[in-house]
Amino acid sequence: MSLTQSGTAPTTAGSSAHDRRARLIVTGADQPGIVAAVSLILREIGANIVSLDQFSTDAEGGRFFQRTVFDLTHLNARRPALEATLNERLSSRFGLAWTLTPAGTPKRVAIFASKSDHCLLELLWRHRRGELEMDIAMVVSNHPDLANDVRQFGIPFIHVPVSGDKKEAEQQHLRLLKGNVDLVVLARYMQIISDDFLQDVGVPVINIHHSFLPAFIGAGPYQKAKERGVKLIGATAHYVTKDLDEGPIIEQDIVRVSHVQTAADLARQGADVERAVLARAVQWHCEDRVVRDGNSTVVFR
Repeated sequence: MSLTQSGTAPTTAGSSAHDRRARLIVTGADQPGIVAAVSLILREIGANIVSLDQFSTDAEGGRFFQRTVFDLTHLNARRPALEATLNERLSSRFGLAWTLTPAGTPKRVAIFASKSDHCLLELLWRHRRGELEMDIAMVVSNHPDLANDVRQFGIPFIHVPVSGDKKEAEQQHLRLLKGNVDLVVLARYMQIISDDFLQDVGVPVINIHHSFLPAFIGAGPYQKAKERGVKLIGATAHYVTKDLDEGPIIEQDIVRVSHVQTAADLARQGADVERAVLARAVQWHCEDRVVRDGNSTVVFR
């Protein structure tokens, strides 16, 4: 394992207003009174609701999902009292699950990449511009090719070669990640992630790939697509599970193509879609807009 680092990873400096803001996610069996209960709890503690989105899968017997963003002065000091009230009135009374996340604490993210740079550089660029609410802890790659590109952003670049023994590489990854990150993003990381790694890393993992699957598997998918005369190309960002490329989908997009495009044209347009779709998926996850529902997702935009 080798480490190339220049400078310090940029951090998201929260303003005083940002430090007062929090996000409350509530999930469970749908029933009357949940929205009123959440609103009353926040009103009683003196919070101001900035936005509230809720969704039920069915009016009778459905599953309930709600994302509430609110502003509360002295949030850190008042958080224990608020959490106790949420436990009493939401968990005990309604049987609901909830999470409370201060908006002023960005998620720590590790990005994995191989040789393709388009998705990686898109995330680094948007992060530097302040468009992604996260701290990038490190970039990990099985190749050294992108070290100089990453160095320009002041992000630690860690090269972990993957040879015949992938377990050893994954153990090095786990030593780097455990306790240090809240999310792993596979930005065109061309290695299969094992089930053992997913269980041990303990944080969500997001992947991006072209949307031809299960068609055109393997190398050269755009050449194969060209040969079949496809009329749409696209990309899918999803959470990684033990079932390869079948995890809950976060975001997808497409562009129309025609017979005039070459395979190189398709690959270039596909890369554009991939980087935009992955950036949106990472942004929504870091803003607590994505709620997993079995092998599906509810995304509050």
